[in-house]
Amino acid sequence: MTENPTFPTERPTGCPFDPASGYAALRDRETPSKVSTPAGVDAWVFTRYDDVRTVLRDARLSSRSAPSEHVVVGAELDREVESGQILQVDGPAHRRLRRLLATEFAVKRMEAYRPRVAKLIDEHIDAMLVAGGPLDLVEAFALPIPSLVICELLGVPYADRAEFQARSAVLVSIDLDPEVTWQAMEELNQYMAGLVIAKQAKRDDDLLSRVITRGEELGEDLTIEELVTIGTTLLIAGHETTANMIALSTLALLREPGQLAALRDQPELAATAVEELLRYLSVVQFGLFRHVTGEIPAGPATLEAGDFLVAALSAANRDSSVFDNPDELDVTREGTAHVAFGFGPHQCLGQQLARVELQEVFSRLYTRIPTLRLAVPFDEIQFKDNTLVYGVQSLPVTW
Repeated sequence: MTENPTFPTERPTGCPFDPASGYAALRDRETPSKVSTPAGVDAWVFTRYDDVRTVLRDARLSSRSAPSEHVVVGAELDREVESGQILQVDGPAHRRLRRLLATEFAVKRMEAYRPRVAKLIDEHIDAMLVAGGPLDLVEAFALPIPSLVICELLGVPYADRAEFQARSAVLVSIDLDPEVTWQAMEELNQYMAGLVIAKQAKRDDDLLSRVITRGEELGEDLTIEELVTIGTTLLIAGHETTANMIALSTLALLREPGQLAALRDQPELAATAVEELLRYLSVVQFGLFRHVTGEIPAGPATLEAGDFLVAALSAANRDSSVFDNPDELDVTREGTAHVAFGFGPHQCLGQQLARVELQEVFSRLYTRIPTLRLAVPFDEIQFKDNTLVYGVQSLPVTW
């Protein structure tokens, strides 16, 4: 019997911005392929843009494992899902949570928050200019901005950021001892429980307070456990992906001086550049893992209930049948939407917030510090190959 190929995780040598090299061969096949995953199960991998969009909106898929659990060795794929875990519940339970939270991340609300985001960004750029280079852009800018934003939105004291940032880093790692991961989750849940209890007693003008009130108004009895899970999920997702996008995008632009010059000279390109960098980098680097709950035709093949599936977002975003010269970064590229935020019912709830943050960063950082450059050789940059969200460990810059 022929063994299935191994799920691709290794990026091509010398190309840290490109997806795992094995995706191209899988995408060239006429039908989806089964691969052997680090979690110890075989899974169908979908790598073409149209196929990824099709399967991610199919109701016969369940998200009950964590989004990229297939790359975690020894992962417990069928553990019970917490009722407030919006990333993992399906059907009516998922729609219930989206209904409670969607208003908080609506385009109009996020646009109203844009001036505040811009102010935070300018304040941090001011501080960088006063401090002078070299400095670590991750520590001084890329991590504080989204952390401040999500803390303000949720009503989490920013003074506690060191606690949740350290635990969040553990939770997105894929190669730590399960006991270490469990401990970090327990500690973060305990912290959030105290915050939720306080907000139940005294409501403030923040997301958690409004969700508690909205649940009461809709007759939804949200338990403390559900509110804790909602809070911790939003706290982690709200800063991990955006922080890594800010730093990794900056590095990609510094490696492409022509693209950086275009964005610096035309800050109005920021919105277009954000979408292109989301496509080009696809920081959810291992794709989305799903359980198959019913037969799904896939060309000559048929996926059956009990099968596993991976929607490879980064591969879909480099599909040459959809994107011209997909392996090139082009901040003026317009047209077909990427799938960096996923697709279907579980498409990223906070994508409009991420867009506002990234647009304001890209329209300000490079114009206010036009001579921004690396302070170390490119070869010394350490990438996050072992985390669910791709990025850089640090980014020493100067000007």
